[in-house]
Amino acid sequence: MTPILDPNISFVLLVGGLLFSVLALLTPGTGVMELGGLFALILAGYGIISSPVHLWALIILAPFIPLMFFYRKQKKTYQLILAIILLNAGSYMLFRNASNGFAVSPILALIVFLVDAPIFWFLSKKIVEALDHKPDFNPNLVIGMIGEAKTNIFHEGTVFVGRENWSSKSRKKISVGKKVRVIGKEGLTLFVEEVEHEV
Repeated sequence: MTPILDPNISFVLLVGGLLFSVLALLTPGTGVMELGGLFALILAGYGIISSPVHLWALIILAPFIPLMFFYRKQKKTYQLILAIILLNAGSYMLFRNASNGFAVSPILALIVFLVDAPIFWFLSKKIVEALDHKPDFNPNLVIGMIGEAKTNIFHEGTVFVGRENWSSKSRKKISVGKKVRVIGKEGLTLFVEEVEHEV
């Protein structure tokens, strides 16, 4: 039997692929986890279709992703715990040996569980907290604020507004050190005008 068809390797790839895929769904756009998850799942899928399996184990494994979506929305701890247990248990039970038992080594399954459970728990918690965290400073509130020109501004320059340095544009020349008022915003660039007489 070639290594990729070994149930133990397929088991590790399946668990890892599903974990990477869910983390990628929670934090879309990075590309790294998406590719890692897809690659692992393709290899695991090849191992699954090339090996005898317990199809009923899919019933245990299937709720994993829906539970993670529920956890993302409802943030119930039991949903995350149940998802981790079902992922590891379902993946372990999926692969069948010649005597109709479980083909994956129980010791390997335990090691994988002890490694992936705390890591996935920690990352899921942190990712969901980060996604739900409201920014301390709303960039849209910068319009109307008063700041200071950190460079000479002639068409473009830098201003200090809201405790941050911003790229800025102005229709008129503004000397360094002058007070400015934000009159517009486009992406990370502020449109400013000089404050003649600050009230």
